[in-house]
Amino acid sequence: MLKPNYQKIKNFKFTTGETLSELIVEYATFGTKIKDDEGNIVNGILYLHGSSGDYSSVKRIKDIVGPGNIIDTNKYFIICPTALGSPGSSSPSTSNLGHKFPKYNIEDMVNVQYSFLNEALNIKHLKGIIGTSMGGFQTLQWAVTYPDFMDFIIPITTSSNVKGQNYAINNLMNIYIKSDPEYKEGKYKINPKKGTQNANMLLYLFGFSPEYYKNESNESILESLDFMKKEGEETDANDIVWRNEATISYDLSSDLSKIKAKTLIIGVNQDQYFPPDIDVIPLSKAIKGSKIYLYDSIFGHLGSSEIIKAKEIIKEFLDNIK
Repeated sequence: MLKPNYQKIKNFKFTTGETLSELIVEYATFGTKIKDDEGNIVNGILYLHGSSGDYSSVKRIKDIVGPGNIIDTNKYFIICPTALGSPGSSSPSTSNLGHKFPKYNIEDMVNVQYSFLNEALNIKHLKGIIGTSMGGFQTLQWAVTYPDFMDFIIPITTSSNVKGQNYAINNLMNIYIKSDPEYKEGKYKINPKKGTQNANMLLYLFGFSPEYYKNESNESILESLDFMKKEGEETDANDIVWRNEATISYDLSSDLSKIKAKTLIIGVNQDQYFPPDIDVIPLSKAIKGSKIYLYDSIFGHLGSSEIIKAKEIIKEFLDNIK
């Protein structure tokens, strides 16, 4: 089981111009470090989680990670940070700033990670970056903002922008939360649980494939909704609102030509959040020389946990990385 570490980043400046005198990055690492003559780690692979995850979400790709596996931990050093705005790292709730926490975007998430890699781990260049869903946003942002920092990227079940249905879902979640009388414009002392419960239950409707829901019993559907309700109750409202606003503003559509890293894009045919026809395939076409692989999963967007289905294409891709 991975155990987290914590690193302080001093005087971090957000893209809004606001500054935090101290910002915390939660992270875990495993694998084998290889260093150059100057002590810099040169074999790092950064794994970036989705909107509801943290450093431990690397377990989603556990079937291809380990000694002698596709992502060989005898060969690579894996770094798994908890994203800016997600509890564990600095967020509205964990910083005790609440509604005064600076508004951030996907670029800020990446800039925090850039500072962290340089300052804490002596990493000036990565072998690659792998990210799922919101982690895919960050992966693409990395490749646009710091195009020479990595050799390869593997964005999984993701897109170059948040539009249409995803834009509506994120806004509706925030409407649910802000409409709760207990939200008090983010200045609450007790978490407005009705709003966070409803926001979290909304997510359940799109995480899996339509076939998955059809095959579930009505009783099971209600049990899952109740689970999401309880999970929502335990999630801080401002953490949700700030993260949703960060993703709502995400759009790299006009910047993808800046990507230099070798790119393998992986999608799930039954993904309701990022359907291949309107998200994954256009993303691949926009990144010069990229490869794409799609597979079937009844788990839809959450089918990224069946990454073993892409085992051979990932092996072939990594074997061709110098």
